[in-house]
Amino acid sequence: MTTSPRDDAVGTVGGYTLLARLGEGGMGVVHLARRGPSGQRVALKVLRPHIVGDEEARQRLAREVGSLSRVRSQWVAEIVDADPWAEVPYVATRYVPGLSLHDHVVEEGAITGADLLWLASCLAEGIASVHAVGVLHRDVKPSNVLMEGRTPILIDFGLARVADDPKLTHTGWLLGTPGYLAPEILYGDDATAASDVHSWAATVAYAGIGNPPFGRGPSMAIMDRVRRGQFDLDGLPDDLRQVVAAALGPDPRERPSLERILAWLRPLTTRPGERRTPPPAGAPHDPYTVPLALAAQAAAGQITDRVTDVWPGRNAAEPYTLALTSYEPATTPVSLGERFRRGLLLAGLAPAAGAGFAAYPWITLALLLVVVWLLRSGSLAGSARDQRREYRGRKWYDGTQLLVAAPWHLVQSLPGTLLLALWSVGLAVAAALVCYAVATGLALALFVCGTALTVSLWLGPGGSRVRGPVSRVVNPLAADPRRWVIALLVVLAVAAGLGLRAELTGTSWTPAEGRPTAQLPG
Repeated sequence: MTTSPRDDAVGTVGGYTLLARLGEGGMGVVHLARRGPSGQRVALKVLRPHIVGDEEARQRLAREVGSLSRVRSQWVAEIVDADPWAEVPYVATRYVPGLSLHDHVVEEGAITGADLLWLASCLAEGIASVHAVGVLHRDVKPSNVLMEGRTPILIDFGLARVADDPKLTHTGWLLGTPGYLAPEILYGDDATAASDVHSWAATVAYAGIGNPPFGRGPSMAIMDRVRRGQFDLDGLPDDLRQVVAAALGPDPRERPSLERILAWLRPLTTRPGERRTPPPAGAPHDPYTVPLALAAQAAAGQITDRVTDVWPGRNAAEPYTLALTSYEPATTPVSLGERFRRGLLLAGLAPAAGAGFAAYPWITLALLLVVVWLLRSGSLAGSARDQRREYRGRKWYDGTQLLVAAPWHLVQSLPGTLLLALWSVGLAVAAALVCYAVATGLALALFVCGTALTVSLWLGPGGSRVRGPVSRVVNPLAADPRRWVIALLVVLAVAAGLGLRAELTGTSWTPAEGRPTAQLPG
């Protein structure tokens, strides 16, 4: 969409006088308009005929406008008026008297230095303000960014969803621009916050190198390069190139979140007083976010090299300096002593379960299986929550959503839990048969059987869903020697108490009425 006024637009819409035609977008024609002789000028988007005659499209537009009207940001052309139910539906936004980023680069060339960082940061701020009201932009691209001086202003936010109509796709419309659509959208998946991050990166790359990062040519060829993550970022500054490359990754789970990108950009641009952070790069789970060359030369415990990149400031006499000193990785190596404490505490759980099996076989078996089922369900729920956060960041309703989804995760974990239980019970029965063959006493046989069952549940197929939650409890205890000693004494006391109970009063088969293994010795 261009923003150079033309004088062929006349008429009125919804009380607005059309002054000039600015261009066309995916949803309709955009005019420069004014309400009344001295009213504020606005960019008035008059929607296309397929929306005018479609009740469902009008309802979608009304819902979107209701959300988007809450967006208030200096980096966004906010909605100032709209009427989805008018004879001709329209949306009026703040008028930005400037070229689109696409036309700006064509006329002025690539943006460089501090101006490029400023553009990247302001554009990310605009997208973040849209996400803050629970809406995705879905169509970030150079033609949807207007340049107000050196500052980018985001337009058309969220309205791409209104045009997401099956009738359009059936008639061959491409709802988006190849090279700026994320690969998951090309595969037919729903857009996410990570999709807007991908489009942000492609737009910043275009601004910085003057060409689309995925090249030019037929749409199918461009979309194929997008799917494979084949892009060209030559000409971008090193740190920005690192961030943009990570954000253009084909896997949305491996892109840095918008929050991480802003945490790096804000101290350099929009919030110079904030604490500086290293540029995000690579998968979100990568503990090192400094350049690989630096990480390769650094010691395992701490990076002490100083990296200084000097950028021209907002004016030529005011440089920005990015310095990293004594940056410590997010993951601290675990000492040998702490590893020993972890192992000893975990090892104590198996004989405690074995002693419980010797004293109360059926109760212990049921308790172990229920605990495994709950741990696996919790692990699946946590993974789903983490994945959602990677796509759209943290939300205030994450806890509520986790509780609402809990019944589904309980059902989802049943097949894996049953497989793990059958595998573990089979090994426990094999251990019991060995004890029977060597004529051990009943209490000892049950102890061995329970210990084997516990170890099998820990190491069996799908046991990682058990080990993860248990380790989250054990590892903090092992990190503090005093808490570790207390925890270990509690585990040993439970094991000793249950073992003594089995030795003195025999095995209790509750809730069964009698002993089912009368033929076994003991």
